[in-house]
Amino acid sequence: MNTIAQVKSVAAIIALTASMTATSILTVTPAAAQSTSDSQSEASLSVVMEFLANTTPDKVEAAAERLAAPDATYISLNFDNPELQQILPWTGTNYGPKAFSSLFLQLAEYWETEDFTVTDQIASGEDVAIFGTFTYRSLTLDHVFTSPFSIHAKVRDGKMTYFQFMEDTYASASSFRQSGSWTVKTVEDKAPFTVGAE
Repeated sequence: MNTIAQVKSVAAIIALTASMTATSILTVTPAAAQSTSDSQSEASLSVVMEFLANTTPDKVEAAAERLAAPDATYISLNFDNPELQQILPWTGTNYGPKAFSSLFLQLAEYWETEDFTVTDQIASGEDVAIFGTFTYRSLTLDHVFTSPFSIHAKVRDGKMTYFQFMEDTYASASSFRQSGSWTVKTVEDKAPFTVGAE
């Protein structure tokens, strides 16, 4: 797992290389400014991790009210896909603390969480990136799948103002497939093929 200090070191090397390549002039950030940036990064990461630690049905509404800004944007899996919303109704772009809580309340009605593991955490000022994996079991069909996930969040004044969650939507939607298949044609010189169980 990367620490904020490790991320800052990598970022400093990239910034230094880009600066030297472009202009051959080295700019040094004052220690006080670096300290402020580090503490803002740590605070931003703390808010997002606190929210993720409180997403169970009995805690998520209070956590969302406490940690999400009134006008916060929550983007789940895509900006707007009506067909996917028929399967996963929380997807798309929604706003405010209720967008955060209602999503996790609905998830609990669809899946049992068997595992949710954060593998990497990166924070830079207001921006936070979280990466990991989860394993869910669909409650209706007992289908289990494991997916990578990524989160990009923005935190300002102790509140999340933006939260984008990405996962393997093919796997998550397929956990509810009771029957049926697709005939797919991807490129002109390849024959159509079938995916999914009949």
